[in-house]
Amino acid sequence: MPRRTATMLASTLMLIALLCAGVFIPVPYSEMSPGPTVNTLGDHDGEPVLQIDGHKTYEASGHLNMTTVRVTSAEYKMNLVEAVYGWLAHDNRVVPHETLYPDGKTEEEATQENAEEFSQSQESAKVAALKALDIPVKSWVVVSTVVKDSPAEGRLHAGDVIKAVDGKTVRKPADVAELVTEREPGEDVVFTIVPAKEQAAAEKEGRTPTETQQVEVTTATSDDAGEKRAIVGISAGTDHTFPFSIDIKLADVGGPSAGLMFALGIYDKLTPGDLTGGKFVAGTGTIDDNGKVGPIGGIGMKTIGARDKGARYFLTPADNCAAAAEDIPDGLTLVKVDTIDDALGALKDIRSGKTADLPKCPTG
Repeated sequence: MPRRTATMLASTLMLIALLCAGVFIPVPYSEMSPGPTVNTLGDHDGEPVLQIDGHKTYEASGHLNMTTVRVTSAEYKMNLVEAVYGWLAHDNRVVPHETLYPDGKTEEEATQENAEEFSQSQESAKVAALKALDIPVKSWVVVSTVVKDSPAEGRLHAGDVIKAVDGKTVRKPADVAELVTEREPGEDVVFTIVPAKEQAAAEKEGRTPTETQQVEVTTATSDDAGEKRAIVGISAGTDHTFPFSIDIKLADVGGPSAGLMFALGIYDKLTPGDLTGGKFVAGTGTIDDNGKVGPIGGIGMKTIGARDKGARYFLTPADNCAAAAEDIPDGLTLVKVDTIDDALGALKDIRSGKTADLPKCPTG
């Protein structure tokens, strides 16, 4: 066989071998891409996204779209060819698998965590919107979770209302850990609680809970970062009673990043006129009970998805501005927001046409 032919054949075989390796050898990466966007003021799968009963509501035009990101599943094994294609594609992002699924998290665990975060974001969105409207919301501190095999297991339960710790009134979730750590590991701490069943019954009957209990828990030792402190094995959170019914109907979505847009949608439905002035506004951001907007992941995917759907303005968490401004889709204005009040102010400028006054994400 002539040397040139042999060289070409060897090169061809090598190329085929490399392509086969690229197709069949998995790499530790996952892919993110733009997901669907949903107008919080409109319908989804045939029913309104926001359903409010017991309070006057108003028709709202325009768009206040929440945005999403699609990700490959925890079990999906990306190959080298797919990874290279994803790196070259403008609308996709290839990231280390552990970025999306840290500590070997399974698909089921990730889905459960996202569902819990989504549920909590809805509650915070309702609270933030009503507070912005000066509508009172009753709140109290509760046991959110109890760690398996911890001192609190079987003593405290998710949903129990924590009134006091060692006789000291609890006003916010952070108070619980602070008061527990005043004890030395191995000492007893006394929780004054309203049992979850009593709280639920009182809410259903529209009365103030009457049953309280004193629950004694022996603390254990935590050794986080070498600092020994007393713990009981619970996390505390906040629960609320709303003066009227607010339901958010949106399936197959997870995570906390729609909080801001849900809050704005609720605000718009409860006030006359249109927050957007009929404009197409999209956005993202977590929100807490006090209306503080927090950063999210996949900002570049969300801006692309929003612009492809038709958005002209994108409400961007302040802490995501730098990343979002690295690659702004044509025709989309990034509006920097840090609180729900910032967002409401920006929407006022948008509907009045004063776009030069918008707090835009800096570029360059």
